[in-house]
Amino acid sequence: MRNFILRRLLQTLPMLLLASLIIFMLFAKTPGDFIDGNITLTAARAAELKAIYGLDQPLFSRYLHWLGQLLRGDLGFSLQYQIPVSQLLNQYIWNSFLLASVALVFYWGIGLAVGIASALKPNSLFDHLVSVVVFAAMSFPTFFLCLLLIKWFAVDLHWLPVGGMTNTGSDDSGWAWVMQVAAHLVLPVMALVMLQAGSLTRYFRASMLDVVKMDFIRTARAKGLRERTVILKHALRNALLPIITLLGFELPGLFSGAIITEKVFNWPGAGHIHIDSLAARDYPVLMGFTLFLAVLTIVGNLIADVLYAWADPRIRVRS
Repeated sequence: MRNFILRRLLQTLPMLLLASLIIFMLFAKTPGDFIDGNITLTAARAAELKAIYGLDQPLFSRYLHWLGQLLRGDLGFSLQYQIPVSQLLNQYIWNSFLLASVALVFYWGIGLAVGIASALKPNSLFDHLVSVVVFAAMSFPTFFLCLLLIKWFAVDLHWLPVGGMTNTGSDDSGWAWVMQVAAHLVLPVMALVMLQAGSLTRYFRASMLDVVKMDFIRTARAKGLRERTVILKHALRNALLPIITLLGFELPGLFSGAIITEKVFNWPGAGHIHIDSLAARDYPVLMGFTLFLAVLTIVGNLIADVLYAWADPRIRVRS
């Protein structure tokens, strides 16, 4: 197992280097930048600012300078917010983590429970009803679903706040602050759950259907084991193996922020500043944030590989 993990770690190094090069070239070759977008600057002042920020240097020199910063743990400096990118992300990224982690618990729980129940009764009324509801929820555009939830629960019924993370001007603390944040979480979490639970439900259903048709399940039933034991102890354990990989890719999603959802609900998360930085062409923020997500994706994939090898020793033998 140790050799397997070491091999996977060594494989991530060239992937990280290649990811940094692609990300840098992608934004460096994009026409215009934050300084070009400021029409109030004179040509002399724009040239002076580009010299200060090193934007007048050759492309490869800029990449090596940026790479050296990354190796020191420096993601760059935001031209729009005038603070280090790492400090900027630290202010917003945990709000995205809170929103995404709460939503993840709900849509994974719903997807697992409904998907398994649907697989145990294939082609039944319940199965068809689940399919209709799932595809109906998945067919809604994100922004439309968010606006619809706001209209129903905030504008018409006045049950929940329209957006934000806390009430405007609020100085609550302790449990009062927790309850306030929880109330503001309900609508964005509801939107994310409706959008994500459907695909997971179908995935769990398909995986479970494949397992319950296998010989060892028929053998377990022939031995007289209770159906509950057959499903939870034998079928479910094997059906979850392919889903470990899917869970690994949830790691970047916990920090990336639900861009459209955060923007509609005015949630102060990483997705919110991502759109603002894109509009302002603040490329240091976009490069640092994109690289951070690339690292999380590679780490998530590594964790998924390790967990899969731990759950299924045959993977270690073949690797």
